[in-house]
Amino acid sequence: MSDVTAFHRMLEQELNSLLRGASLECLVCGEFVLHEAGAISCPKCGARLRDEAAAESGVRLRLQAG
Repeated sequence: MSDVTAFHRMLEQELNSLLRGASLECLVCGEFVLHEAGAISCPKCGARLRDEAAAESGVRLRLQAG
């Protein structure tokens, strides 16, 4: 398995645990995140993960570091 594949799997697992509420740690800076209406954000670094309205094909998520 290449380093890129391993990193992709690890990132996907971390994002899923963050969305499930199993993890409360920011992926960018490691601080605690806030769960708000339809979004998860970090007050320290400004990283934001939000639901951009569920499409018929599934939920689209975007990670944005501020």
